[in-house]
Amino acid sequence: MNYGMFIMPFHDPVKPPAQCYDEDLELIVRCEELGFTEFWIGEHHTMKYENIVLPEAFIGKALALTHTIRLGTAPTCLPYHHPAHVATRMAFMDHLSHGRLNLCFGPGSVTTDLELHKIDPKLNGAMAAESAEMILQLWSQEPPYHLHGKFWQIDLEEHVDHATQIGYIHKPLQQPHPPICAPGMSMNSHTMKTAGAKGWSPISANISPINVVADNWRVYEQAALDAGRTPDRNDWRICRSIFIADSKEEAAEKVRTNSLGQGFEYIGGLFDKGLGRKMLKRDPEMPDTECNLDYMMQEQIIHGDSEEVIRRLNLMREETGDFGTLILMGYDWDDKDAWLRSMDLFVNEVMPAMSN
Repeated sequence: MNYGMFIMPFHDPVKPPAQCYDEDLELIVRCEELGFTEFWIGEHHTMKYENIVLPEAFIGKALALTHTIRLGTAPTCLPYHHPAHVATRMAFMDHLSHGRLNLCFGPGSVTTDLELHKIDPKLNGAMAAESAEMILQLWSQEPPYHLHGKFWQIDLEEHVDHATQIGYIHKPLQQPHPPICAPGMSMNSHTMKTAGAKGWSPISANISPINVVADNWRVYEQAALDAGRTPDRNDWRICRSIFIADSKEEAAEKVRTNSLGQGFEYIGGLFDKGLGRKMLKRDPEMPDTECNLDYMMQEQIIHGDSEEVIRRLNLMREETGDFGTLILMGYDWDDKDAWLRSMDLFVNEVMPAMSN
């Protein structure tokens, strides 16, 4: 089993942003040293806690600090960007990375990001799907380009000149394109259906309860089979929030007060102001008042000493079946030594047991 890292990121707004970014870059370097195969960075535009607005710029700097680890946006929020801009930026990044770029295409979900970009939430998914189709089409052909959709119109012909080589959309280094992932966060996920049909790799969210994670694969697998594709569980990534200490008691105590526990309390508070906590619940009938940190420490947050974390991960795998990559969630270094200790235990004690 491979292992990777995903940062939303999550940082205390009182910490200077430059310090946050420096610590996140240090985290990438540490991950490469520990054998992590990939690192994902979220895109958010109007959040003080989740404060990376342009993952591509962050990746550009990380490339100069690393040598082997693959880097990707998670996701590129397609409705916020013109498809041609995404196509050209990502093609450029792929060459700059010498083929170390991963892609994750998806809609945005932050209400204020949607408002800022004047996106109707009801059209968010459809916009992401149309944009992805256009990006792949732009990468697959030479000019002229005529792509007409519901949300975007792309026409490039009048000034195309083959002699001077102008009018060409740049293509990525990896052919036909970098590996593409798609995020799953709900039962009967439409995104998982799209990913299965198109052959993109599924990545299940850390905030999802395990029964939803398991459903992500069922939906993806059926969509792949319906499209004549053979799904491979090695392509499946599952994100989990994990904290490991030298004892179960120490881990539980720290999680309740550190940036991991605070992150879930924060997400719950966000949901309280909009959708409610249904996305966090194993049982949809559970009252929101019971969907609290105590519940999430038993469902979403895997914590304990190494032996307990291995037990919890194996219980998860019994429900989900096998998968190819476990994605560890990164949080603010409010206690750097404890977080580095957790990573070391994850790599040196937990992952060898999971690979057996």
